[in-house]
Amino acid sequence: MCVTLRVLDHRERRVKSRWIAAVMTVMMAGVAGAQNINAAGATFPYPIYNKWFTEYSHLHSNVKINYQPIGSGGGIKQVSDGIVDFGASDGPMNDQQLSEAKVKVMHIPTVLGAVVPIYNLPGVTNDLNFAPDVIADIYLGKITKWTDGRISKDNPGVKFPDEPILPVYRNEGSGTTFIFTDFLTKVSPAWAAGPGKGTAVKWPAGVGAKGSEGVAGMVRQARGAFGYVELVYATQNKIQYGAVRNASGKFVKATTDGVTAAAAAASKAMPSDFRVSITNASGVTSYPISSFTWLLIPTKFSDPAKGKAVADFLHWMLQNGEAEAAGLGYAPLPKPVADKVALAIVKVQ
Repeated sequence: MCVTLRVLDHRERRVKSRWIAAVMTVMMAGVAGAQNINAAGATFPYPIYNKWFTEYSHLHSNVKINYQPIGSGGGIKQVSDGIVDFGASDGPMNDQQLSEAKVKVMHIPTVLGAVVPIYNLPGVTNDLNFAPDVIADIYLGKITKWTDGRISKDNPGVKFPDEPILPVYRNEGSGTTFIFTDFLTKVSPAWAAGPGKGTAVKWPAGVGAKGSEGVAGMVRQARGAFGYVELVYATQNKIQYGAVRNASGKFVKATTDGVTAAAAAASKAMPSDFRVSITNASGVTSYPISSFTWLLIPTKFSDPAKGKAVADFLHWMLQNGEAEAAGLGYAPLPKPVADKVALAIVKVQ
């Protein structure tokens, strides 16, 4: 009887050992299959990126996308240096940046958005109109008072306070700044010959603040301040913003429809690398400070499993995420562009 008990005990230990080994194998396989993907860049699309990355991780528990909204300049640098798995920018990388990057990077447009002029004028409740040359000259330091006749001409009936204008700008590399200065370069010869366009420029007038939050905070605090932020940021934070005169001569306040109208012409002649500017687009209803925003994706990952996970996310984004754009103040990709993006994603390895 004692011998039988010892045999059963030995068998139980063998079964238990095999069970533990099986569990450990499954656990190790799960760990091996888990993907922690690090990304960084633009603040402009952060609200929708945060939503997408969270939803995708809920659907794919083995994939976690960690995104840091550090600005487009930081996103370009970190993906170029191989610090993050992919970057994000509201301004496309230029030829020099692409050639100097340690990895081959492709631009994947995700959604479209708008940059709006914001201001702090106590007692003025009207939605103000801003001509492109007026905006440029405010930042060039040529228009310094709210009572300037060029501002009054576009806003009949508005009683402006006798206040100095304080221009506020982003002081770090920013895709929002790229979109804004790209527009100014197209509408103002003086701006084109001076500061020009870029994620960071030498501002002739005003004060700098960090991030959209910093610009908005400065505008809120300072009477007479004038700045620029993303439409979604202005609407979510209830910041007053004005209409901008477009290429057709109409003052248009930013809406997703106005952004979509600006993208309509560009989608017909979209370059194969998706690097395109749609600021100051033609069309009566087009909002003039509109832009695509891009993910900066390496075409080849050192870890094939990570590349497959990123490619799968991009497919999910096109098929599911785009439908959520309008609810957060963005315009989804036009179908012709989305179709081209679907073909480009195949190159991600």
